[in-house]
Amino acid sequence: MGIMRLLGLLCVLAGPVGAQEFSGEMSVVDGDTFDIGDRRVRLFGVDAVERDQQCLSREGRRWPCGQWVISQVETRFSGAVASCVQVDTDRYGRVVARCSVEGRDLGEALVTEGLVQAYRQYSMDYDLAEKSARVRGVGLWSSSTMIPAEFRATTQSPEVPPPNADCVIKGNISASGRIYHLPGQENYADTRIDTGSEERWFCSEDQARAAGWRAARR
Repeated sequence: MGIMRLLGLLCVLAGPVGAQEFSGEMSVVDGDTFDIGDRRVRLFGVDAVERDQQCLSREGRRWPCGQWVISQVETRFSGAVASCVQVDTDRYGRVVARCSVEGRDLGEALVTEGLVQAYRQYSMDYDLAEKSARVRGVGLWSSSTMIPAEFRATTQSPEVPPPNADCVIKGNISASGRIYHLPGQENYADTRIDTGSEERWFCSEDQARAAGWRAARR
């Protein structure tokens, strides 16, 4: 094996340069999101049904599978100590990370038990684990379950438009706090305003800052 190829392989095995490691006691937010210490963590490579999502049993009965998943994850992992490696930060300011509990990959454990789905848009790591759970009919796979991303797309409320053409600064509320986005910034187009959750449009940066919002970093 050539020296350059060997060095490349070693870099891949070592993982991302400067990847941040952290650990702490888990507090369950939902099926794929946890508070670990002072961090809000979104588990990498998996996707959970939404809190208000329902599934259809084999008998044709609708049941609150979103709430069920949260209760199951809480029973298994609330208070456990997780060891994590940060992969990214999502647009809500959450740390995206791979985590393990007692040496077992947390994402794999949840997918294997049919509590969450493999998020193939971002990773194929749990593809086989999900297929096995489907074949065994465990957890959510004992019912008919809509893919969480599709559920979110069909239930997402339309964005409230700005009050006028001069008020186009988006005041968003996320895990990182109250942040305003200017036209042309990286996350401006993806940020949606829901006035029902106290989000709002601003006409100037001064107005946004006076109301308690801070500027997005990019």
